[in-house]
Amino acid sequence: MPELAGRTADAFEGLVREHEERWLSPLAVRSYESRGRNLPEEECRLRTPFQRDRDRIVHAKAFRRLRHKTQVFVDPEGDHFRTRLTHTLETTGIARGVARALQLNEDLVEAIGLGHDLGHPPFGHAGEQALDTLLRERGERGFRHNEHSLRVVEKLERDGRGLNLTWEVRDGILKHTGPEAPDTLEGRILRIVDRVAYINHDIDDAIRAGMLEASDLPQKEIALLGATGSRRIDTLVHDLVETSADAGDIVQSDEIGAAMLSLRSFMFERVYLGPHSVAEHAMIDTTIRRIFDYLVDEQGEDVEQATDYLAGMTDRFALTYAADIE
Repeated sequence: MPELAGRTADAFEGLVREHEERWLSPLAVRSYESRGRNLPEEECRLRTPFQRDRDRIVHAKAFRRLRHKTQVFVDPEGDHFRTRLTHTLETTGIARGVARALQLNEDLVEAIGLGHDLGHPPFGHAGEQALDTLLRERGERGFRHNEHSLRVVEKLERDGRGLNLTWEVRDGILKHTGPEAPDTLEGRILRIVDRVAYINHDIDDAIRAGMLEASDLPQKEIALLGATGSRRIDTLVHDLVETSADAGDIVQSDEIGAAMLSLRSFMFERVYLGPHSVAEHAMIDTTIRRIFDYLVDEQGEDVEQATDYLAGMTDRFALTYAADIE
């Protein structure tokens, strides 16, 4: 048996290279042609570099904490509301499907997808906004979860050693939001699909929670994209695949892309930052400030240490920690 295993391992890289040359688009990143890791290391003989990155992310502590971090609702009591973990898994699954259709590297897309929100603080959009505002008030450069996700995988995991991920995965994590587009097509898939997923899944959760009625949704956009979340995602994915295949890049059609952005604006206005959430956002801001001020002003931690600790908290832990501060 060991001899058989050895022969399989010996042939693995060659078979992967051969398969990718036959199957992948010329525009795809090849698994064994990565720009490399920050620290050189011996390769695994039965996993590609991007498969190893995926496994490292899934086994990271920050990944496990995502199940207790808000997507829309703070520490939700209902069993079926999404968390940051379910959002991550849903986004990654959709992105893999797009990559497969376009004959791009699915393993690279998966690793980026699983790692893209590792640095998200507690309390979702409101928590990120509160932490960003607080840091800017103290003269710091602010907080962006994509930048902190990169910090998590480069500096914070494994007791400060980081995960030593490939350049392509780190690039995709950093640029899944923000002004710069990822350098790889695989990263650009995740950038768009992240929005496709959270907009439509958050609509479902908002309706489930009674914050929205289906009739409240912008009717022109719904008529174009579909009346249900699954139908809208199907429309958006098909448009993304067909438009990207024609363009040789990862793009949406003007009409469909504009409709998606309109829905996103609607969700920010009515749900993420809507009037119904004023009291909850005030609680989140108070909680973030109470913890941060305590860590820096009373415990003597520097701003970077306090930010790292606070951003890593789950919703429940942050609420309990703030309540226990005397």
